[in-house]
Amino acid sequence: MASMSRGRRSRRTMNEINMVPFIDVMLVLLIIFMVTAPLITPSTIDLPTVGQASRRPDKVIEVIVKKDATLSIKAEKENIPVRLENLAQVVVDTANANRSTRDGTSNNDPERAFAVVISADRAVKYDAVVQVMDALKKAGIARVALSVAASR
Repeated sequence: MASMSRGRRSRRTMNEINMVPFIDVMLVLLIIFMVTAPLITPSTIDLPTVGQASRRPDKVIEVIVKKDATLSIKAEKENIPVRLENLAQVVVDTANANRSTRDGTSNNDPERAFAVVISADRAVKYDAVVQVMDALKKAGIARVALSVAASR
């Protein structure tokens, strides 16, 4: 009778995960990655280089971006607060006013170019600087540079 009761019992299912197939798959993936890793060439990034301009601009106008993302223009030792919407027009007006009052030359003379230098606080978000650059480029200002501090 003991043998009868043993045969009638159903088999219990195992509640454990079989790790062998998982380990096999991981080993195959590891081998594939080890073989293909040396074949992948590292990507190179072409960064712009800093060079010397052919001649210095006659006028440098500095756009200052403060910690709170407010803007001001420094020209002729005075700071002019300005909004982003009016920035390009104020820069062009400042450059033209300084050129015409200084030597009486034509405002459309390409040889009498001016440059805009953006000086931003270290804590300013990158987006604020990009918006300033975009506003100046849309206005057709060709020479826009970023001010950097020399490393010590």
